[in-house]
Amino acid sequence: MDKLVVAGGISLRGRVAISGAKNASLAILCAAVMAGELVTLENVPDIRDVQVMVDILRSLGAQIHRTTPSGSLRILMTEPPAQMPPYHLAKQLRASNLLLGPLVARFGRAEIPLPGGCNIGTRPMDLHFKGLTALGAQLSLERGTVVARAAGLEGNRVYLDFPSVGATENIMMAACLAQGQTVIENAAREPEVVDLANFLNCLGARVRGAGTDVIKIEGVDSLGGCLRYAVIPDRIEAGTFMVAAAATRGEVILENVIPRHLEPLIAKLREAGVEIEEEEDRIRVRASGPLSPIDIKTMPYPGFPTDMQSQMMALLSTIPGTSVIVENIFENRFKVVDELKRMGARIKVEGRLAVVEGVERLQGACVRATDLRAGAALVVAGLMAEGETRIGNVVYIDRGYFNLEQKLKMLGARIWRTSSEADAPAQNGTARKSAMV
Repeated sequence: MDKLVVAGGISLRGRVAISGAKNASLAILCAAVMAGELVTLENVPDIRDVQVMVDILRSLGAQIHRTTPSGSLRILMTEPPAQMPPYHLAKQLRASNLLLGPLVARFGRAEIPLPGGCNIGTRPMDLHFKGLTALGAQLSLERGTVVARAAGLEGNRVYLDFPSVGATENIMMAACLAQGQTVIENAAREPEVVDLANFLNCLGARVRGAGTDVIKIEGVDSLGGCLRYAVIPDRIEAGTFMVAAAATRGEVILENVIPRHLEPLIAKLREAGVEIEEEEDRIRVRASGPLSPIDIKTMPYPGFPTDMQSQMMALLSTIPGTSVIVENIFENRFKVVDELKRMGARIKVEGRLAVVEGVERLQGACVRATDLRAGAALVVAGLMAEGETRIGNVVYIDRGYFNLEQKLKMLGARIWRTSSEADAPAQNGTARKSAMV
C-alpha cells in the first residue's frame, strides 16, 4: 500500500488553486439522476470519492463522460435503474445514501446497500428515513439493503432533531418532485446545501431558503437539464492549506475560494495570531510571528467545522501554552490523537474534550491515517516536524484531496508517494524518480 513521505521543516510559500468541493460534488451527482435531460458539471474534483460515486451512477444506468481529469462531467439518466448499486461500491461511500431521495422521487423505487455497513439505527440515517417517510415513502431493510417505495410523494413539514447535512439534502431532493409544498425546519445551513439547492433550481426546481434553518420546496412535475453548472470551491481543502501555511510559518495565497465560507476558521486563525488578508476570491495567509493557544468548539455551520478540527489540532500541538478542543459533532474525531502522540505531541483526551499542551517541535515518525481529515492533519504535522514522517492508509487522503502532493510541492514542500520503505528523497530535495507521482 502507498505511503506519503513528508520531509518537514520547510515554510510553505507561493500560490495554490483550490479544487471543487467534495461534499457538494457528491450531493449534486446524486441530484443529477433526477434530471430528465443532459447535465454538465464543472469544477468537480477527480478524487476517489467522486470516482466511486461515478461508478455507482454508471451501475444504475447513467451515461457519464468526463472530458479531462480536471474538465467537465456530462451526465444523462433516462431509464429507471435495472439493479441496485453493487455493495462493494456502496460500502466505500457514505454519500451513496443520498441516492435514496432522488431515485424514489423520480422512479418510485430505490434500493441502496447500507453504506459502509452502517447501522440503520444511528442518528444520521434515522433523520433521512424520518424525512422521506414524512413525504410518503415506505422504507424497509431487506438483507442489508434499504428499499424505498412510493407511488407518489406528497409535500409535508419535516423538523430535523439535528441539522444533518445529509438528511437535509436527501429530503430536499425528494421534495422537488413531491406534490405541494415541503418545509424543512432546523435544516443544515452549510454552503454545500446551498450549492445543491442552486443546482436543483438550475434543473427547474423551486427551492427557497437554503442557507437558513428553514427551507421551502414547491414540488414540480419533472426536472430538466442544465447546460453548465460549476461546483463551489472546497472550503475544507482551502482550510487545510491555510492551516498548513500557518503551521510551517509560511506565506500562501489561496485562489478560487469563497472567503465567506471560511469565516469560522479565519476567525480562529486570527485569534491565534495568523495574518489573513481577504479578497473577492482569494486569501493570503501569513504566519511570521509567535502564535498563541486558542480554544475550539466544533458546531454545525456557521460554527467551526468538525472537518477542520484534526488539522487545527496538529497546528496547536506546537503552539506554546494550553489549547482546548471540544468536539460536538462526531465522537470518533479524536482517533488522530494517538498518531500525533507518536510524533511527540502532548494531548489528553477526556470524552469529547481534548487538551493540547504545545511542544517545541514534533518529530517525524511512522503514522497512519485513521480517516480523511486525520490524514490531512498528519500531513500538516509532517510538514512542520523534524525529519521524515511516513503516513500510511493514504487511500483516506485520496478520498478528498485532488493532487495534494503536487500542490504542496508547488509551495516548496518535500513530499512524495512511495510503495517501498526503501524509497528516499534524492539529494536535490526531490523524490527518486521511482517514487514520484
